[in-house]
Amino acid sequence: MTSPTPAPRIAVVVSSFNPEVTDGLLRGALDVLKAHGAPVAPADIIPAPGAYELPLIAQTLARTELYDGVVCLGCVIKGDTAHFEFISLATSLGLMTAGLATETPITFGVLTTYTDEQAAVRSRDDAENKGREAAEACFATVKTLNQIRSRAWEGDSLAAPLRRAGQGR
Repeated sequence: MTSPTPAPRIAVVVSSFNPEVTDGLLRGALDVLKAHGAPVAPADIIPAPGAYELPLIAQTLARTELYDGVVCLGCVIKGDTAHFEFISLATSLGLMTAGLATETPITFGVLTTYTDEQAAVRSRDDAENKGREAAEACFATVKTLNQIRSRAWEGDSLAAPLRRAGQGR
């Protein structure tokens, strides 16, 4: 008889910039994780000054090995300058790089919209909430990686290629 798998421990990093939007994203993410049996403790909700800082904070959290995944939430709304493009690109590439470097699911719940209205629509308390989507993606990826890793170390056919590549924890 096997013991039940513990719920994954997931951190949520949320940008303090545009709180009228990011608060809604946070509520959506927390609702999804709670529904999956992986509620997030208040101490595991980490503020970031803005979207640009999300990758470093997420990577640092992942490297602690306290978390199975990290959900990142933020909002960048286009203004009159190129700032939007630089922040959006840096944030998305930084989060992807952090996830690959740490082999930890770090999901992108950062709105990149042209208007305040678009951001409001995507952060409402409904099924279209992008914080919900980021949390769903994180939870599902943690589950998939756990399945792959457990199969790899149980002598399944995945074991040899993963061991040769130095994968697994």
